[in-house]
Amino acid sequence: MKTKFLFLLLLVSSYGFSQSVNDYAAVIVPLKFDFLKSENQYRLNTLTKFNLQKAGFVAYYNNEDIPNELNNRCSLLSVDVLKESGFLITKLYVILKDCNGKVVFKSEVGKSKEKEYEVAYSEALNMAFASVYALHYKYNGGIASSLTPDKVVPITASVQTLGTVIAVNPVENKESNLLYAQPTALGFQLIDSTPKVVFKIFKTSIPNCFIAFKDNIQGVLIAKEDQWFFEYYQSEKLMSEKVVVKF
Repeated sequence: MKTKFLFLLLLVSSYGFSQSVNDYAAVIVPLKFDFLKSENQYRLNTLTKFNLQKAGFVAYYNNEDIPNELNNRCSLLSVDVLKESGFLITKLYVILKDCNGKVVFKSEVGKSKEKEYEVAYSEALNMAFASVYALHYKYNGGIASSLTPDKVVPITASVQTLGTVIAVNPVENKESNLLYAQPTALGFQLIDSTPKVVFKIFKTSIPNCFIAFKDNIQGVLIAKEDQWFFEYYQSEKLMSEKVVVKF
């Protein structure tokens, strides 16, 4: 009987979390997490925004322009990724906070035993987001307007932009063919905004040259004059397709 009561209590708590998350219209993503040394290091901030969008949220970096209808700071959540200490294992979890810094949701801890930081952080973060997906977020049309921020923080506050290599340019985001590189154990997968995996690419011994697969087509992804091209043979003809990608 006690076990059933505890199970019911956990179920109600989980339901309460998902309901409260549904009250918020969008999520603000920082350019840097505290446990990292630089902005968007290991592309974790890009990966966080991508996962939020995949989970159904509308997400903005904190240096992006926010639509006028979202000017009420308390209608938005902010996301943070935190690291737990662990011996030979990477542990990350995700929290969503309201305008007063109160934690509205905390994910399960994602873990990775990979040795390479970029792969380990990405794997742990993706695992942590599994419990965010489980919320089945759907904005209910309401705004948490009953909340009043303890400290008013302008949404359009001035912040440093990302570096040129890892910057997410709002203008380029409008390009329908813009792809984002998500690290894998052997290379990257290039995803669009749907999100859908468009390419799977694998590292070679030559810098800026990857073995590439697009559907059932095999070729190479190479850099020429700061642009990327997917080259492959079709009917004994060498084809070259420009690929717009953010690594």
